[in-house]
Amino acid sequence: MVPPRLTLVTKDDEANDNAPHEAERQAIDEALEGIEQAVPDAVKALTTTDRREKLRVLEALLFAASEPLDEARLAGHLTEGDDVRALLAELQAFYADRGIRLVRVSGKWAFRTAEDLSYLLERHAKEERRLSKAALETLAIIAYHQPVTRAEVEEIRGVTTSGGTLDILLETGWVRPRGRRRAPGKPITYGTTDLFLNHFGLDNIKDLPGLAELKGAGLLDSTLPPGFSVPEPTDVAALMADELPLESDDEDHGANQSEMELDPAEEGDLPDGDEAAKPDGDNQV
Repeated sequence: MVPPRLTLVTKDDEANDNAPHEAERQAIDEALEGIEQAVPDAVKALTTTDRREKLRVLEALLFAASEPLDEARLAGHLTEGDDVRALLAELQAFYADRGIRLVRVSGKWAFRTAEDLSYLLERHAKEERRLSKAALETLAIIAYHQPVTRAEVEEIRGVTTSGGTLDILLETGWVRPRGRRRAPGKPITYGTTDLFLNHFGLDNIKDLPGLAELKGAGLLDSTLPPGFSVPEPTDVAALMADELPLESDDEDHGANQSEMELDPAEEGDLPDGDEAAKPDGDNQV
């Protein structure tokens, strides 16, 4: 019988054997420290169980909602004093690299498919009617110049805009009548809606692309006329100083029932719904 061989382990050998484990523990500690720093202070104050339950509540509400939800509505399902924005920030970070993302649109929160995976859903998308060139131009002018009247849209476009074009935009829910201009005839002013922001993934109307972005996307000609500019869009829900409420009474209201009612003889039957060109208007979008 051969006696077992004993190997003498020195302190240096033991230190070398524990080195990989020590490095691994150090990496884990650093990762945990990074996660701890990423969590908002208001959320750190919650116990792990409480925080997890509150995140589950927000997640369920946002998942089941058919439209984006604002923070006030979400807060109604939590304890008074909870920092809803901090909880939403943590939930947003959790979904940052997943197939769905938590995004903020028109000042509200909603789940959206990750942009790089949108091609997977194209086959299931409903075929929608494309807007005409006239409707797209009118929508862009309303978005950038709101509040704006139909006459002002025509002046900028340089052509007469048909009532049908505005009808289509109103039907989509992207455009709404805001009020009436303090001017002869009190024409209706138009602006965009939250549904417009939701459809185009904008948190605020000010997120619309500027001149440099439009040029970079190839949406504007590189040789623009002198003085061309893109106005800075405004998002004011309240009526402006030069606007009156829609229900404002007017002696001429009976004669001027609506800007949408046009004389068929004046309207014409052009495919785009527009008449002959008028004198050039402002050099703006």
